[in-house]
Amino acid sequence: MTVVLQVSDPHFGTEQPQAMAALQRLSAELRPDLLLVTGDITQRARAEQFARAKACFEQLGVPAWLVIPGNHDIPLFNVCARAFNPYGRYASAFGEALEGSFERDDLRVIAINTTRRYRHKHGEVSAGQIERVAQQLAFARPGQLRVVAVHQPVAVPTSDTQNLLRGHAVAVRRWAAAGADLIIGGHIHLPYVVPLRSRWPDLPRQVWAVQAGTALSSRVRGGIANSVNVIRTGPGRSAVVERWDVDRAIGVFRRVSATLIEPGP
Repeated sequence: MTVVLQVSDPHFGTEQPQAMAALQRLSAELRPDLLLVTGDITQRARAEQFARAKACFEQLGVPAWLVIPGNHDIPLFNVCARAFNPYGRYASAFGEALEGSFERDDLRVIAINTTRRYRHKHGEVSAGQIERVAQQLAFARPGQLRVVAVHQPVAVPTSDTQNLLRGHAVAVRRWAAAGADLIIGGHIHLPYVVPLRSRWPDLPRQVWAVQAGTALSSRVRGGIANSVNVIRTGPGRSAVVERWDVDRAIGVFRRVSATLIEPGP
């Protein structure tokens, strides 16, 4: 079994010390194999915010990281930096790669950059990215849970349709055909798990959208506390997606739901 800790939208610069301490305790308890950070690491893409984020992640003691930027990780007010070096501060903390992958016998994660310097907050997935991910999915081994990680969501509540990833409909269909099991992200600070055939009944196989809340920020939404996801692989490409929320009364993350994911036909 592989354990993945998904941390999304921590927005360093607005981080809550109680949630940070709780996250360290959770990581020590679960001992995850992979830390998956799905964007909006910082609030304003400042060097000191990236430095605090990196230090926090190092303290979690997770042996492998997979980190992608969010729209807040591109400078907003520094127009020159946004135009000519939008990922410079991100790269100083986390390296030049904006995309990456992680693989074990039971898991393949493909993480892509859906931010664009010419967009304010809306994400975009290009035709090239869609096809590149599909090709990587097609080469997955039979026992691997196949996960695509993005920042902006591919499925949202009705009130959030403006936040959908641009190009998501084409991407979902292509990735479903290539064998994806989960498409996971953040951005809107709402945690949920949605079977995508409820949105596209004619998908060639069932794929699940998995969304994380904000792990550490004061910018919570909908009355939901700081929240992270834990994904545990199971036999035959099955998995359990767990949502863990901070219990503010005692300062720890508690599991509040678990969704069984079984490989779709």
